[in-house]
Amino acid sequence: MSARSGFPRSVVVTGGGRGIGAALARVYAEPGATLLLIGRDAARLEAVAAECRAKGAAVEIASVDVSDAAALSSVLLAFDAAHPVDLLIANAGVSGGLEEGRRMETFESAQRQLRVNLEGAIATATPLIEPMRARRGGRIVLMSSLAALQPVGDTAAYSASKAGVLAWGEALGDFLAPDQVGVSVVCPGFVTSDMSARYLGPKPFEMSADDAAALIRRRIERGAERIAFPWQMVAAIRVGRMLPRSLLRMILARVPVVIAADRHG
Repeated sequence: MSARSGFPRSVVVTGGGRGIGAALARVYAEPGATLLLIGRDAARLEAVAAECRAKGAAVEIASVDVSDAAALSSVLLAFDAAHPVDLLIANAGVSGGLEEGRRMETFESAQRQLRVNLEGAIATATPLIEPMRARRGGRIVLMSSLAALQPVGDTAAYSASKAGVLAWGEALGDFLAPDQVGVSVVCPGFVTSDMSARYLGPKPFEMSADDAAALIRRRIERGAERIAFPWQMVAAIRVGRMLPRSLLRMILARVPVVIAADRHG
């Protein structure tokens, strides 16, 4: 059975060594599945791969940074040639925020977030677009954020990078629809992970990575094009978008964001 009849046999996950990426790898690990986990930390990837193999999946790992588009493309195309990809999950990402003393984040920090979060997602999806079109099937999943729906002043570059993923992903979905290739853009709220642990502030309705991964899989199986959760935060954002910007700014200012030392998610 193939992904086109409900079960993805060949799955790629970037950022597969931790957080939502690792949880998604585990949720798709079952007998008959072949997974490729991509990330920067080979030891973490191997640990997740061992968990997935214990569940009956065949697993390969590749230690590649998604900002290295040439290396990433080579790995993806080689895997696709051996195991035509049914489900591609572009999950790798980094975060950032204000500098000490509430100084604006540096250009270098902003550039890195755009390079990894936005360009990395595009670099992940692009090599497999034409193979999927030729097969007339498969699904591309791009990891955005609720910050794409409600930008946060203290994390401007992160919000911009995730808004870019949302825009590119929804446009890509329109482009690929005639070819029966699906695109889903995931906009999660707070999910327990190394990345969210760096966020030193309130995290309303925070979910575990495993719960988030299970929800994402269910929505993917329904063919959802935008997967935004938790519903409470989505509802709050919808209300907030109807408020005057000045009032919304006052509300958001009551919850300043502090981001600890940077690391990949």
